[in-house]
Order: sequence, then C-alpha cells, then structure tokens
Amino acid sequence: MQRYSGFGLVKHALNYHENWQRVWRNPTPKKEYDVIIVGGGGHGLATAYYLAKEHGITNVAVVEKGYLGGGNTARNTTIVRSNYLWDEAAHLYEHALKLWEGLSQELNYNLMFSQRGVLNLGHTLQDMRDIERRVSANRLNGIDSEVLTTADVQKLVPLLDCSKRARYPVMGGSWQPRGGVARHDAVAWGFARAADALGVDLIQQTEVIGIRKEKGAVIGVETTRGFIASKTVGCVVAGNSGVLAKMAGLRLPVESHPLQALVSEPIKPVLDTVVMSNHVHGYISQSDKGDLVIGAGIDGYNGYGQRGSYPTIEHTLAAIVEMFPTFSRVRMNRQWGGIVDTCPDACPIISATPVKGLFFNCGWGTGGFKATPGSGHVFAATLAQGYAHPLAKPFSIDRFYSGALIDEHGAAGVAH
Repeated sequence: MQRYSGFGLVKHALNYHENWQRVWRNPTPKKEYDVIIVGGGGHGLATAYYLAKEHGITNVAVVEKGYLGGGNTARNTTIVRSNYLWDEAAHLYEHALKLWEGLSQELNYNLMFSQRGVLNLGHTLQDMRDIERRVSANRLNGIDSEVLTTADVQKLVPLLDCSKRARYPVMGGSWQPRGGVARHDAVAWGFARAADALGVDLIQQTEVIGIRKEKGAVIGVETTRGFIASKTVGCVVAGNSGVLAKMAGLRLPVESHPLQALVSEPIKPVLDTVVMSNHVHGYISQSDKGDLVIGAGIDGYNGYGQRGSYPTIEHTLAAIVEMFPTFSRVRMNRQWGGIVDTCPDACPIISATPVKGLFFNCGWGTGGFKATPGSGHVFAATLAQGYAHPLAKPFSIDRFYSGALIDEHGAAGVAH
C-alpha cells in the first residue's frame, strides 16, 4: 500500500481527483458476448466476477442503465445474517454468509464487514415460541443461533428499554453472533474492480430497452447504445424485474414496492449490534461513522419511486423510540428509498425461464444485500452450466406452478 506524508495528503486533497488511476475500465460494448448480465448492482457484479473466476467465462458484459451500485445496493441498511427458518433459504443465506467472511481478503478490498451480531426481539409468548422454533431449525442446519432471556438481552444492549413499563415488554430474543453489517457501496466497488481485472466489460449509462428472441431463444438485448448479441442473458435488476420480463413476453410473480430507510446525525458509539423487532416493527444499528441506521417495512402500495411516504417514516421512528427512548432527541439527517421486488413466499427467483438462454435472479424483497455473494455465486454457476445450481434449484420459477413455496415471511423479519 502506498503511503503519503502530510504534504502528499494535502497535494492529493487539492488535485480534485485529477490523474487518479481508474478502478475499472469504461469500455465500448462489443457486438457479442458469451454472457450478458443486465444490472450492475451487487448481485450482477458478483455474478460476473464468479463467472470469470470460477468458470473461466470472461467474455462477459454487465450492462447498467445508471452507474454501478446505484440502485438497491446503495439504498439498503446493510444487514447480513443467515438465520432463516426453512432449509432451502437457510442453506442459501448461510452459503452467502460464509462467503462474506472471507470476501474482503478474496477481493483485496475493504468491505468493512463487521460481525457485530444480529438480535431479534420477542415481545409476546408467541414471539418466543417462534424464536425457539427458528433457533432450533438454525442449529439443525449448522447455523449459529441462540435463545436469549430478557436479562441476556439487557446485558447485550444496555440502552434497550427492557423494563416492565415498556409498551412492548422484551421477553427475550434470538441472537446470531456471526451476523452483522457491511459497507454497501464498497461491496459493489470490490466486485466491480475484481471482475474488471478478470476481463469483464462493465458498461454503464446503457439502458436495456428490449430483449430480442428468435425461435423461442434469446439472441441478445437492445440497448440505448445499440444491439448487443448473446445467447445467454442473466437479468438481475431488482425492482425493475417485472418491467424487463415484460420485454421478453413474460409475467413474473413479483410486486415492486418502495422501501425506506433513514440515518441520524452522528453520535458517540452506543449500539454495537443490530437490533430488530418484528412486533414493534423497526430495526436499527449504528454505523462506523456514528449514524443510527434505521428501517422498517415496505410501503403498502406498488411503485417505482425512491422517496417513499411520510406515514411510513413516522411509524418507523415511533417504533425505534418505543424500544430506545433515549434516541427520541436524536435528529435524523437524511432519508431515502429503494425499490424492492417481492415474491408471494418472501423468497427469491433464481431460475431459467421459458425463453431458452434467458435467466432471472430477482424477488429478493428486502433480503437481497445479505445474499449478495451467495446469490452471485449460485447464479454464475446456473448461467455457466445452463441448469440450476443445487442451492438455486428450490428457487425455480416453477414453484409457483407446482405449489412448492418456501414461506419465509416470518423469518424475513421486519420486511428484512
């Protein structure tokens, strides 16, 4: 790593980023690629990276209508965990968590992955029954998970109101020590740089406006910069999945909703874990900068806006103050929204489609960020092989015809 003297730092601070080495290329699109990935977020970039690294497929284009990582990857609350209820989801998210644990070293990029633990609170007897069930299921799948008492929770998070006077008394919780948070934009940048170094073309400011088919098979995509040919196209565009599928004549079982989050002014370190409550309906963590990162559920209406609605913000902050009365005087700095695509069973679609060579990775709802490396890893294998990776197989689009749904609404958390 290059080191700078005090003078060197001042020099680089005043040069307005001129003459800085580019982290990745800005290539002109080729006429044809072996694989086209539509969507330059974390999942799409991870897919491209693993296609090149694991499968030797480097003639790959990632086509992004805006800038890399500018969609949901940069518009989430960065929580990482794997304590899902059903085997299929638990295996997929645990695969992702294991990749997270070595990802900074693998990409040689500091993702600021912090395993500070994730705490899910229980406020009723039924909450605690559900927690005990999920913890037991997690342990059977080899996932770290513990049931905590009220005293355990209070010791872990002293600021949390665990008193009997609380409107929603804390009866206990579940605790995953290996869970935590990561720097969302660093994830996109790390995968982008690594994929570019392996020869992948990262094509920004290029919108896909059509999917061209011939005899029931995909032959490429129409873009604002012309037609790009490929017999394998993987679509990873989160909230815009339904729009893209319609271009190919498909209708996906997904709904797109705005999801909001907020951050406060920076304060001294007071919260060293992630706290979530389905019942009170809010979750919170503290970033390394000192901001309180806050979120809750999706807006009830369908939409593609990135602002959200004031009632949801008000409800979210009321929930946080219920749990942490001491935060009532902390000022909010900014608010933003992302667009999430949700499936009826709160699980994703990682699947081939009736159009030969066309694949979709979507429907993650609010669970997408935590799955980023695992999603990219299994989707890359699916694209390379032409059939589903074993971990992706249960998430085929066919399950909505067969009825083999994986209902993760409970373990998905506060819409998370």
